[in-house]
Amino acid sequence: MTLLEVTAMFSTDDKCREMLKRLRWPDAVECPRCKMPAVDLATAKELFYCGECDYQFSVTAGTIFNDSHLPLAKWFTATYLMCESRKGMSANQVKRMLGVSYKTAWYLCHRIRAAMNQAERPMLDGKVEMDETYVGGRQRGQNWRRTMKHKEVVIGIRQRGGDVRFFHAEDAKTGTLAKYIKDNISTDVDVIITDDLPAYQKAVGDHKHETVNHSAKEYVRFGTDIHTNTVESAFSLLKRGIIGSWHKISAKHLAAYLAEMEFRFNRRKRSDLFIDTLRHMVTAQTLTFQKLTA
Repeated sequence: MTLLEVTAMFSTDDKCREMLKRLRWPDAVECPRCKMPAVDLATAKELFYCGECDYQFSVTAGTIFNDSHLPLAKWFTATYLMCESRKGMSANQVKRMLGVSYKTAWYLCHRIRAAMNQAERPMLDGKVEMDETYVGGRQRGQNWRRTMKHKEVVIGIRQRGGDVRFFHAEDAKTGTLAKYIKDNISTDVDVIITDDLPAYQKAVGDHKHETVNHSAKEYVRFGTDIHTNTVESAFSLLKRGIIGSWHKISAKHLAAYLAEMEFRFNRRKRSDLFIDTLRHMVTAQTLTFQKLTA
């Protein structure tokens, strides 16, 4: 879908609500409280009613859209812009394109990211690459080693020909790396490929482990497919987004931006990326402004 198609198809609140209704309840409308069948109410507000628990609700109740006064047409446009922007879309850009305040745009973008963060993450297998990178600006007047202390650690895991995972980690020590391996890589993985960081030696445990010696400027082992270039290409796109679109990311919200980049990267070849994002938004839990800024 193109931007023109999206704005034409979902130009009114009614059209947007009809799409959300189909995505949230593919078979029949059910009560979000008791999960029993509900019926349409003949009201201008397009409400549904559950006779089992005497509850009135709308299609956006209890979702990411909950309590939003922003027209759904603008929600849909912002979602499309974030989905189709290869390097991400900043809140300032959304503010200018939708004609809303910066606070509204910032909150809107983070709610969409929250829905993306609730997507399923199956275990990775086959050939899996793992690497770490550091995010953060250079500290003025300080040398390289001191600057690194102020940077945030991002762990990347990518299956060859498959999905990528990004994590905002406390450090790149053995225990931390081992936890991400256990939670995201299948026990029957063919091989885990990393660089020569010593912490990986124990972190991979009993898995087959291959390394490339970056310290000796070895980036692909001669005559083999042992390298970490696949996960590093994902890191490159992430950093282009930080430098070129978002410009500055706080450590507090770094995980949200990683979730967005991961979600879009893993679905970059899907023709239904926009609709799939809406499906996650209408089934995701509510994110209040108080919780976001706590």
